[in-house]
Amino acid sequence: MSNFDPNYAVRSVSTDRAAEIDQGLRSYMIAVYNYMAIGVALTGVAAWLAFQLAGGDAIRITPRGITGVTEFGALLYSIPGMIGMLVLTFGLVLFINFRIDKIQPATATALFMVYAALLGVMLSSILFRYTGTSITRVFFISAAAFGALSLYGYTTKRDLSAFGAFLVMGLIGLFIAMIVNLFLQSSMMAFIISIVGVLIFAGLTAWDTQKIKEMYDANEDGTITARKAVMGALTLYLDFINLFLFLLQLIGDRR
Repeated sequence: MSNFDPNYAVRSVSTDRAAEIDQGLRSYMIAVYNYMAIGVALTGVAAWLAFQLAGGDAIRITPRGITGVTEFGALLYSIPGMIGMLVLTFGLVLFINFRIDKIQPATATALFMVYAALLGVMLSSILFRYTGTSITRVFFISAAAFGALSLYGYTTKRDLSAFGAFLVMGLIGLFIAMIVNLFLQSSMMAFIISIVGVLIFAGLTAWDTQKIKEMYDANEDGTITARKAVMGALTLYLDFINLFLFLLQLIGDRR
């Protein structure tokens, strides 16, 4: 007993605790990325199925409007249909955000997947507005950019909080500009909006990743951690989808 070193015991416990936290954080972030990846995949499948039900390759954009659509497609791609889908998806994501602390993780996950599927249906119009080759190309560019930016956000020691606040203000300005351009229909303004959108969501990807990482608390129970994982996945999912859409508008090949 005279050789017992209490400092060694303290160091050993501290090392074990640090390793436990690292493992917990790793599992938490893997869950975030897994949920996000499933959501993106579900969006793609839902978009393809909706496109096929709407008319598939028979759909054409003409000076008189969209032709070759089925009754489902005529409803989905009509102004009332698109507004209805927008309200439904926006309402669902708000519900998840405001109720996340009160619902079970399984329910939150299911709602996230429903949202991802509905968003895929709403975004199915890109399949006849852009060529399949360019959609695939932009998707992989977006995935590579997202991966690099998220990795930076996870590993950097720099505090991105001030940068994030600036991005949020930019996001509000971007939203206002998009509404204004609905009336102006300016191609130059649309081009600028696409560039700014790519930059904003590239920055948000890094900031949100850092924020999601910092949300992890090893002392919280599994239910709270699981809820945070779903919310983190939803946040990164939205960053990726918006990054993809703005890049598609910028470098995608229209039909």
